[in-house]
Amino acid sequence: MAIEGPLRELGIHDVFQLLDLSRKTGTLTVTSLLRDNQGTVYFERGAVIYAAIRSNPHPLGELLLRAGKISEGDLARAREAQVKSDDGRRLGEILVALGAVTRRELERQVRFQVEEVVFELMSWREGFFSFEERDVVNVPAEATIRISTESLLMEGARRIDEWSRIEGKIPHLGVVPSLSLVGDGHAAQLDLLPNEWEVLSEIDGARDLRAIAAELARSEFDVARIAYGLVTTGVVALRDNQSNGGAAPGAAQAQAHLDRARDALRANECDRAVAEARLAVAGLDGATMPRLVLARALTRAGRHDEAQEELRRVLQADALEPAVHLETGWCAAWRGDYQEALTSWDRYLRLAPEGADAAAVRESVDAVTRLSGVLRERMDV
Repeated sequence: MAIEGPLRELGIHDVFQLLDLSRKTGTLTVTSLLRDNQGTVYFERGAVIYAAIRSNPHPLGELLLRAGKISEGDLARAREAQVKSDDGRRLGEILVALGAVTRRELERQVRFQVEEVVFELMSWREGFFSFEERDVVNVPAEATIRISTESLLMEGARRIDEWSRIEGKIPHLGVVPSLSLVGDGHAAQLDLLPNEWEVLSEIDGARDLRAIAAELARSEFDVARIAYGLVTTGVVALRDNQSNGGAAPGAAQAQAHLDRARDALRANECDRAVAEARLAVAGLDGATMPRLVLARALTRAGRHDEAQEELRRVLQADALEPAVHLETGWCAAWRGDYQEALTSWDRYLRLAPEGADAAAVRESVDAVTRLSGVLRERMDV
């Protein structure tokens, strides 16, 4: 049995939950044309047993090497043995047979690979999914693992919540960290955990957070979280990889971020639009348009509560701006709050009866009014 559809109708978290609850066995393929990317997840009785993504295949040998689990000589010998072997053994099995790595460490690294792919797919809000229910054979895994889908969903939700907290300082993984200048009032000694020292030692002012995570063979999320702590304590400063300035862009740089946010929205790259719009908000503090674009990006990304909060701030600052009421109406409609949508659109039409979006708003008002009437009739049946 095939289950398929666009992610806009059934979110990726709902897809995973459905497969978990129904204890499905088969292969889930998730495709994003906008990202030019595709991920594949193998399920066995509702649990995830393997996952891979086209854009980031995570070669196991390189991962083990960067993590310091094997040496270059170990990897060279294993690859040579794999070439000479005719029994189809995978690289991980050969490394275990050579004594270069333990079976437990191999499974831990494979689990890390799978989890990172799944968490990447869970961040997609557009694309198409297709699940084919069948026996899974010849799974291209280096080791046999079984991961509870429920635990992946819980961790994915936790990461989303934490990202919403840290993205004010870490808008995306392309920011470049560098060591801050130490002032007289700064502590003479740093009290850091080993993993924090590990990240700090890789900061050279040239590589971005994504490159540092790849070098350390660590989760991009973990590196971003550690960087957030280092920035918050003043140990590290950030600059945007796509601008010439520092973490607090000037007006010209902020405008560039705003333009890039609009371009990202046109390309339906919602996460990138959110990151760029936040930088524009930081550089054009108090301006209405950056927050409107941010709210629009958040709405398109399905983050309606955050979008509503941004619009509330704009309304407090400028309640007579028609575009604010226009965007508030769209946000409310996406949330299913049709009464608020109608109220906001009515205010927009009173403030800008001949506005560029007036005709579209009037059509939307008619459509929502008809829908509300149909819903009320169904309630009375």
